[in-house]
Amino acid sequence: MKNTDLNTLLEKWKREENQLFVGWDFSHIADRYVTETPPWSYEEMARELIAASNSVLDLGTGGGEKLLEFKDVLPCRTAATEGYPPNLQLARKRLEPLGIKVVESNDSLQQELPFEDETFDLVIDRHTSFNISEVERVLTPHGTFLTEQVDGNNLCDLSKAFDCTQPWTFFTLDFILEKIKATNLVVETAQQWTGKAIFKDVGAIVYYLKAVPWTVTGFSVKRNRAHLEKLQQRLERESELVFQQKLILVKARKV
Repeated sequence: MKNTDLNTLLEKWKREENQLFVGWDFSHIADRYVTETPPWSYEEMARELIAASNSVLDLGTGGGEKLLEFKDVLPCRTAATEGYPPNLQLARKRLEPLGIKVVESNDSLQQELPFEDETFDLVIDRHTSFNISEVERVLTPHGTFLTEQVDGNNLCDLSKAFDCTQPWTFFTLDFILEKIKATNLVVETAQQWTGKAIFKDVGAIVYYLKAVPWTVTGFSVKRNRAHLEKLQQRLERESELVFQQKLILVKARKV
């Protein structure tokens, strides 16, 4: 690779590094980051459950993007949580005009939810950490919990390309099911899936890693220049960069 070409790439990567990321919106790299589709549809399952519910809680709503997809079937008693300040502000701007209460609450395996016992018929969660005992607590009797999670080993081969490992490798379907055993929730659906995540250029990886920082802790173009250059060389050999994505789906009902 010529120095002039490399300098041009470095400038492009730095622009991607500084590109604003808001909510949970990857539209900036939509044509450069392509993922295979799992055998289930979280959206279809959530829509059906929402339409049959009188009260709904969306955990970790991001900027409210996903919840807005269901606005035509949301019940009057709908609430959402979000812990990241920029997303919280955006979610409130988008959702509160629709009568949806957006509550500040950090996403973690230990976080207590700021709601009374047995408040919601349905708790939904797409790609956000959750405290299963708190989910059980806020669910009404016979209420439902639906979650699609990113396995802790998702894109572990991408992390390996940067000579690091991810901090959430323990977070697997088995881990979730073991936690559920300690509650009054009965699992109705439990699936895991591995598919392809395809990056068409290294700049898309830079943008992704800034948006999802736990994939490569402390990532920056300056710090990880050598790794990016190796990926660029691989891209030139293979025409695209393919890694393994891993997803989990769980649906459980409170007895």
